[in-house]
Amino acid sequence: MSGKFCISLTRAKDDTDRATVAFVIANAALGCEQETMVFLSTEGVRLAVKGCANDIHEDGFAPLSELIANFVEAGGTILVCSPCFKKRSLDETNLISGATIVGGAKLVEFLASGSPCVSY
Repeated sequence: MSGKFCISLTRAKDDTDRATVAFVIANAALGCEQETMVFLSTEGVRLAVKGCANDIHEDGFAPLSELIANFVEAGGTILVCSPCFKKRSLDETNLISGATIVGGAKLVEFLASGSPCVSY
């Protein structure tokens, strides 16, 4: 077993349920002592912008902004697809804490170590 866990998230405000559950699982993976990375792509990159998650709160779950903050504080990594971010003309100077804009090679590198990956 690799000791790593990846979550690929392609949703944000277009599917707040999936976005929320992705970070619930990400926090659970950290709780299971897995080096955990969330890869944000397509619409998911919007969650890397400060304030985007502030008004997302699915019934039965903690607010998404809290889930993301807890994930980062616990040592989780958030990687943001550079082409997806640029396509949406988002502001690189307004990233949430813990988010890093990268190319797809970083995802491949992480997965090549044998990490399982779930997608939302």
